[in-house]
Amino acid sequence: MPRLLGVEIPAKKKVAYSLRYINGIGPTRADLLVKECGLNPDMRAQDLTEEQLNKILNVITDHKWVLEGDLRREIAGNLKRLQAINCYRGIRHRRGLPVRGQRTSTNARTRKGPRKTVGVSKAAPAKA
Repeated sequence: MPRLLGVEIPAKKKVAYSLRYINGIGPTRADLLVKECGLNPDMRAQDLTEEQLNKILNVITDHKWVLEGDLRREIAGNLKRLQAINCYRGIRHRRGLPVRGQRTSTNARTRKGPRKTVGVSKAAPAKA
């Protein structure tokens, strides 16, 4: 398995698809990388040579893309900042509710988690 930026990319997949396993590289950036490095789009990741891997790394550093650990840290920092200043979005993140204006009365089960049934319990019988 080839290794880029500390990530093992799948060997059997085409290069553009394997590059997407790196956090911060999506379909558009992967296609751009393949084109700028002059790689065959039908080439498999296991067929990449050391020279081609270095070329991919050089293109990434030339574009100054924030990837992997730095990107995760930046996103976490942004969320912490929103929560610290007590803005609406920060409060929604803190409570685990939808952030972008979706309804919560019926949907939002992904954010809210499984239903917590609130029922009426019978009072214990009084002892005479």
